[in-house]
Amino acid sequence: MSAAGYPGDSPVDGTGRGVPARKEPRVPQLTVLIDGTAVPRNLGGVGRYVEGVVSHLTDPDLDVHLVVRPVHASHFAEIAPHVTVHRAPAWTDSVPLRFLWEQTGLPALGRRLGATVLHSPHYTFPFSWRRGSVVTLHDATFFSNPEWHSRLKRTFFTWWSRRSLRTRPVVIVPSAATATEAARVVTGIRADVRVAPLGVDRTRFHEPTTAEVEDARIAAGLPDDAPWIAFLGTIEPRKNVTALLDAYAAVRGARDATGSPTPWLVLSGARGWDDAAIERLDALQDADHVVEAGYLPLEDLSGFLGGAEFVVYPSLGEGFGLPVVEAMATGACVLTTRRLSLPEVGGDAAVYTEPDASALGAAMASLLDDPTLVASHRAAALRRADDFTWDATAAVHVGAYEAVGGAR
Repeated sequence: MSAAGYPGDSPVDGTGRGVPARKEPRVPQLTVLIDGTAVPRNLGGVGRYVEGVVSHLTDPDLDVHLVVRPVHASHFAEIAPHVTVHRAPAWTDSVPLRFLWEQTGLPALGRRLGATVLHSPHYTFPFSWRRGSVVTLHDATFFSNPEWHSRLKRTFFTWWSRRSLRTRPVVIVPSAATATEAARVVTGIRADVRVAPLGVDRTRFHEPTTAEVEDARIAAGLPDDAPWIAFLGTIEPRKNVTALLDAYAAVRGARDATGSPTPWLVLSGARGWDDAAIERLDALQDADHVVEAGYLPLEDLSGFLGGAEFVVYPSLGEGFGLPVVEAMATGACVLTTRRLSLPEVGGDAAVYTEPDASALGAAMASLLDDPTLVASHRAAALRRADDFTWDATAAVHVGAYEAVGGAR
């Protein structure tokens, strides 16, 4: 352990081993420290955001440092070789201790590195940091729709969101809808709020091959040759899964009555806190043709999304809606809603519906009956996905770092 009590002096290579100090380093104008300790073990959520940003912060005038929990050190060293990766203490795997380290160890590490800017990519930040500060807020629905979140989460994230918007010089949000919601519900905002739409990794999310579609079918546990409708997301209230299940049952019942087959419905994602939806899922039988696939491996997602008849994402509102972009990048026809940021993401490429079961069912039936319409939206989706790049996301971040750390 280093003298300061954390292994911040131990950059790692892709194998997790220490690497020699760089010889004759250039003198950058800005040294940026990014706190990645909030990244979850499975790299979902904020993990995808941190991955996308740090791997594209290649501006030669930035000296970028990333601190993560030990479990993630080798991964980030591999995907972002231009970034110096530091390990936080192993005990930051405990959420309460991670917050303690954020308030004490993180600013100490920043001072040791001579960081000009500290980027806190998940709502919270160290109060004692007095140099350049950037905070990312991913969602304003903790204010606008508190019923979608657990009491603990909405209390925690609304408190930190207010602190960030009122005390930090720059706050980054993923959509104009999130910026608008924040301005509507939070008073006394002093931060310069900047919109940085998220990107999509086209090496991970692409038009799938036949083999990739078949691999996804196997991973999801579907019968041979069975077509499917795909949903990707956590089973939480805002994802509107109960309405989706109701809509699918109605569509299938109507098509069965006319002898028309209906693709299976496959849900990929973790169970969250939507008790009503989980109760419904627990009551389903094999004959209902609904598969709860859980987490699918990342390498199977292109086949899962692009191989589906269409992707349905009936969310009641999102801070951004990354699954929509990822689905479009695979050439999927996406059915979603016009709530909050989703029209910013889907543009003219997506198909839209109201989120109630009746409207959702009618939209699903329409797509099943019109393969030409589906094909046109597949082509439009690929074009739309080209508008969302991590290079563009990173460029907004570079501008934010310059603003708080001293412009070139």
